[in-house]
Order: sequence, then structure tokens, then C-alpha cells
Amino acid sequence: MKILQVTNFFKPSWESGGPARSCYEISKELVKRGHEVTVYTTDGFKYRLDVAKNKPVIVDGIKVYYFRNLSNYLSRNFVLPIPYYLPFVAGKEIKNFDVIHLHEYRTFLNIVVSYYARKYKIPYVLQSRGSIPRLSRREELKIIFDILWGYRLLDKTSKIIFSSKIELEKSKYKLKRENKFEIIPNSLNLYNFKKLPKKGEFRKKYSINKNEKIILYVGRIHKIKGLDLLISVFSSLNKELKDIKLVIVGPDDGHLNSLKNLAKTLKIENKILFTDPLFGKDKLTAYVDADIFVLPSKYESFGNVALESLACGTPIIITKGCGLSEYIDRKVGYIIDYNKQQLLETLYDSLTKDKKIKIMGKNAKKFVEKFSWTEIVEKIKKVYIKVLNTSNIR
Repeated sequence: MKILQVTNFFKPSWESGGPARSCYEISKELVKRGHEVTVYTTDGFKYRLDVAKNKPVIVDGIKVYYFRNLSNYLSRNFVLPIPYYLPFVAGKEIKNFDVIHLHEYRTFLNIVVSYYARKYKIPYVLQSRGSIPRLSRREELKIIFDILWGYRLLDKTSKIIFSSKIELEKSKYKLKRENKFEIIPNSLNLYNFKKLPKKGEFRKKYSINKNEKIILYVGRIHKIKGLDLLISVFSSLNKELKDIKLVIVGPDDGHLNSLKNLAKTLKIENKILFTDPLFGKDKLTAYVDADIFVLPSKYESFGNVALESLACGTPIIITKGCGLSEYIDRKVGYIIDYNKQQLLETLYDSLTKDKKIKIMGKNAKKFVEKFSWTEIVEKIKKVYIKVLNTSNIR
């Protein structure tokens, strides 16, 4: 098959989040299986990449177009990449593909590519990655997008891939035909977790005492992530367990100052470590040294960071609002309501029952094997075949 992948950002713009990584892993796996894969993306998120612009380059066997963004400021501050040269290439090339895979929903790239896909009757699949619901800021702009382009894009999509039933339910109110839904979980490149760092590296770097129990969060520092709840609970927990440390790793998404002020108000700022985003081995050292990982989100379409923690052998606490909660069992972690008392009791239990946590950690590494890219890409490929046989483009 000749497959086009469309994503705002791509390797090496890992700081942009999960879609860039997922699109890369899917594309790489498809190339391994003999498919011809092209990626349309942009020249960077926080900074411009030092790559050839507006023409194809080969990245690990994948043909990639890094289209130059009209404004790096818009890309960096508003996640609004506008690759002005894209229409000139898409207008010529789209008709040559068998199927198109769009990543995320409200993007300029999707507007352009879906237009030409409909024009040339090429079926396209949308993997929403939690982006369909209007749950965060700039809701007015999202409504405008939906009216002008979004509803048509969704209506003409051959299949929409959701990572969980939770994500589907949050998005379903906009979707007309249930037969176009597919639920496929996110995945991990398990090779990256084969050789883990030695315990103690993260503690040493950040001067954390070996006797302190580490509670870890990794992800965007955004209001929907429930970090204010976590800090409030940690303050109460700190009164009962003295040797504990809360570590919050990730980029500020508008909520960092509020959290730091809350920590000061509660007089626990010296017990909380905020770091910048960590990548590669640096992020693995945090997972490995943590005693428990917490993802207290109000809503999370899946929760890849929790899966990464499990791959490092660190048990997790996640809310029922996280899509991953549909897939895990209590042998590898805790599933709770978005509730202060439940989170407090669960954290206390996890930090005072060392034997139970060790067993969970051992189970976790085996558990994640079912989320390998080999298995997940096979499911995605079957979706491509379905849409080729039953295309709804008209």
C-alpha cells in the first residue's frame, strides 16, 4: 500500500507530545512490512528543525516532507502550525496514495489534505488522539473550526480510531455513524525499555534522599490533569508520612504558576520538585526511581505516560477518567475516582506496603507486552484494508 501519514509534528520534535512519536512508530513499522509511507508534517514545534524544508527527505526509510511553518511563534505558543507550501504538494500528490491517515483533528494540515482526498476520492482515516472534545481552552476557536471545516471532515472520514471507550464517549455527540468507529489502544516501542537506567540516578541528580519515597507525575502541566488535587492530597499525606517527595515533570501548559502558588500556600514547596520536560534516558531515570506514578486527570483519552511507567516496572495510580483504566488490572496499579479521599488513601496504601508494590512492579513489565507496536500496527493495517474495501468518499 501507498500510505500517507499527516501529523503536525514528527521526529525529532518529541517535545510536541504523543502524536509525533506515535506517527513515527506507526510509519516505521509499516515500512518494515513493505509498505510505501509518506509523512506530511511541519518544521518544528518549539523551535525550527535543521532539516530540508518543503521537499522530501528520507527518515528511517520513511519519505518525510517537513513543510516550513508560516510562523514559528504561532506553532510554539498556540500549537497552530501553518505550512503554507503544503497545498502545492498535496494538490499534486494526494491522488497517488491508497489511503491517508490523519493524526489529531483540528489542524491546518487536515483541512488541506482532507479537501484533496475528497476531490480525488482517496479514503482517509482519522486518529483523533483525544482532540475531538472541546474540553480545554480556546473553545470559541474550536467551534469556528468545527463549523467551517470540522464537521465535514468527520462526516467524510472512512474510519475514526479512538484509543479507548472513554475517548469515544467524549466525542460521540459529534459523530453520526457508529459503524465508522474503531477502538485501538496506544502503544509503546518496548525496545526503548529493554535497558533501563540503574536505580538512583534521578535521585542523585536532584539530591533526593534515598529514604524518601517518590510520587511521580509526568505530562503537561494543564488544569485538566488534576495536579491541584494531587498537591492538595500530597499536603495531607505529608502530615502522616514525612519521608516523601512529589516530583512533577513536564512542560507548562498554563497552570505551573498556579501550582507553585498552591504549594507555597500549603507550605510544602520544599517537598515538591518541578522539572522541565525530560526525554529519553533522563525520563526513564525518573520512572525507575519513582515508588509510585500518579495520573490524576479529569479526562485522559489514553495515558501513554502511565504505560511508560509500567514498562519501567513502576506501579501506577490512575483515575477512571483515563482511557488506560479500561485495559489495566489491579495487579499492576490502582484505579480510582477523581476524588481527594480516594487518592489520599490509595497513595498511603501504595507507600506503606512495599511488598505489594514490588509484586505490582514485576507484573507491570510483563503486562505492557500486549501494547507492542507489532500488535497495534497490525490492527491499524486492518483498518486501512477495511476502508479500501468500503470507502465512503463521495
